[in-house]
Amino acid sequence: MEIGFLGLGIMGKAMSINLLRHGFKVTVWNRTLSKCDELVEHGASIGETPAAVIKKCKYTIAMLSDPSAALSVIFDKDGVLEQISNGKGYIDMSTVDDDTSLKISEAIKAKGGDFLEAPVSGSKKPAEDGQLVILAAGDKALYDEVLPAFDVLGKKSFYLGEVGNGAKMKLVVNMIMGSMMNAFSEGLTLAERSGLNPATLLDVLDLGAISNAMFKMKGPTMLKNSYSPAFPLKHQQKDMRLALALGDENAVSMPVAAAANEVILFHNIFRCQKNQTNGQYFFSSNFQVNKDETVFFYLIFFLCLMTPP
Repeated sequence: MEIGFLGLGIMGKAMSINLLRHGFKVTVWNRTLSKCDELVEHGASIGETPAAVIKKCKYTIAMLSDPSAALSVIFDKDGVLEQISNGKGYIDMSTVDDDTSLKISEAIKAKGGDFLEAPVSGSKKPAEDGQLVILAAGDKALYDEVLPAFDVLGKKSFYLGEVGNGAKMKLVVNMIMGSMMNAFSEGLTLAERSGLNPATLLDVLDLGAISNAMFKMKGPTMLKNSYSPAFPLKHQQKDMRLALALGDENAVSMPVAAAANEVILFHNIFRCQKNQTNGQYFFSSNFQVNKDETVFFYLIFFLCLMTPP
């Protein structure tokens, strides 16, 4: 099976390499074409534009950073719509809102193509290990056709029905994750400031009812102040914002998620300005914010500015 792949960021690169390692022919494109060079070493071909990739491949996967990027590769010059046609399938695995997925779906179908949204739960390490959870929705026949690829990329695939359901499920998952990470960071800080050993707290949590893979995997690296961007903070904040918008659409009050989003937003702004990282910290670096009293001062000031009299 030959597959096109648009977007070679942290996730897209790992996923493309996995496909190549399992015998798939892969043609890749990235906005910065030099990022394709490493994939060529693994056996990939390069498409000069999204349209060129679509023309060459029956199935094309996209893994892009946000709704704007996902729409851009569809509608811009040399984009997907210039070559998508009957018999070709487009699988968008980016994390976007349901409105964006619907716009893409309608545009693809209008040209005769088939569409599947398939955002994933998991970050860099699961992507490298083929252990993602795939949340697909849209054309069922296309889902069945690309299952061999999904089986390489993930440990479990869910078919969720109509377009939009995959996007909604992913936003709910990431909203929960973002809220949990904020509470986890505060707990580690409280333990340390109270004279407890945070490493012991990790052991206690791992043996209790709230034991989970995220705490187990990220806790030790957080205690070492290691925040390499497996899932950049800017993307977590984007997902929290989209999840809150979904809550507004469905009249669901989410005060915990809203508070978590404010912390993530402030942290993203502060870290980007202080270190010029462009949001590339891993989202668990909220722990470092909690340890930094200066940051808390600015956080309180920021929230006061945002609070109406």
